[in-house]
Amino acid sequence: MRNSFKTYLKHTYKDFKNRSVNPPLVRTSTMVFKSMKDLRQTQKKNLKNPKGGHFEYGRQGTSTTFELEKMLTKMEESHHTFLTSTGFGAVFLCLFSVLRPGDELIIADPVYSPTRLLTEKYLNEFNIIAKFYDPNNLDTIKKNINNKTKLIYVENPGSNTFEFQDLDKILSIAKIKKIYTAIDNTWGTPYFFRPIKLGFDLSIVSATKYYSGHSDVMGGSLAVSRRVFKKVLLAQNMTGLRLSPDDAYFIMRGLRTLDVRLDKHQQNTNLIAKFLSKKKNIEVLYPYKKNSKNYKLWKKYYSGSSGLMGMKIKSKDKKSIDKFVNSLNFFGHGYSWGGFESLALHQEIKEQGNRKFLNLKKNEFIVRLHIGLEDPKDLIEDIRKSLKYIK
Repeated sequence: MRNSFKTYLKHTYKDFKNRSVNPPLVRTSTMVFKSMKDLRQTQKKNLKNPKGGHFEYGRQGTSTTFELEKMLTKMEESHHTFLTSTGFGAVFLCLFSVLRPGDELIIADPVYSPTRLLTEKYLNEFNIIAKFYDPNNLDTIKKNINNKTKLIYVENPGSNTFEFQDLDKILSIAKIKKIYTAIDNTWGTPYFFRPIKLGFDLSIVSATKYYSGHSDVMGGSLAVSRRVFKKVLLAQNMTGLRLSPDDAYFIMRGLRTLDVRLDKHQQNTNLIAKFLSKKKNIEVLYPYKKNSKNYKLWKKYYSGSSGLMGMKIKSKDKKSIDKFVNSLNFFGHGYSWGGFESLALHQEIKEQGNRKFLNLKKNEFIVRLHIGLEDPKDLIEDIRKSLKYIK
């Protein structure tokens, strides 16, 4: 990227024809052409350059979605970026593109729970087997590899428990065996980390979260390397997994301030992590402690950290954890994250999925926090008052 990431987000598009700063919203199902010759020429152009925005039907996209694809591809430093209607849609497109009956995948144990359900239960019905690895012991990847292994799927950091992994080692293992690699990079976004540039084949981001930034849009992106581009293109054409022009427009608008928001999320979260680190019976799940393994692995790959963090709380009384969460005034209680508002969620064992390498004792509980854009002093005071309920 010739200019800085921050400058690119502000100057990526200007429509002098319509005199608009942002690309105009174009909705259509039927696309009309001047003649059959014009239609056939467009089809030929699309076959020759499927990344060129030569659409013949609305399901393929419009100029609005095309501009977002170009924008994200530049941000990701990828061969191309595909758009889906949800972040989980991007997960499904990733898996559907490279896996077939009889294949196996090796997947991180602390993965997003719907992704776990999809890989562990649903894909199993199609004779696609998922094996889970310990993010703190990558030898468990090597032990699970065989001639049926087609994909290693990473989530970094781990969902809810925030384990950072040695990504170079994972890529090295995959390269030797010629196995595809995928990563869920929603936490970091390409603002802080670009997986395709490092060597991953597929990189997922839930655009519902930081890309949108306002908790009112759903979408997903799947950035890909040249190696898997044709596979994903075919899979998207066969499934119809696409993003609507309306959502694409709002995601592009949100991206203009991605850097400003993420910088503030990071600043606020570091202040809260520092505050919580001084409290007894609380382990902060966030890369803030410089001598820790987690911090070193985060620092190796990321230029910054987002606003999602966790607390591992020791308590004799589970109900006191719920009381702590419920007493927070500035933290909403709900799923998803990445908006301007702060959120708190007690992640019970059942919500972690059938974790095989979760070292959580009976008196330990996970509370996930998304630190929003409020005044950090207000958030810290809110947490301070509520901590008294933890027994």
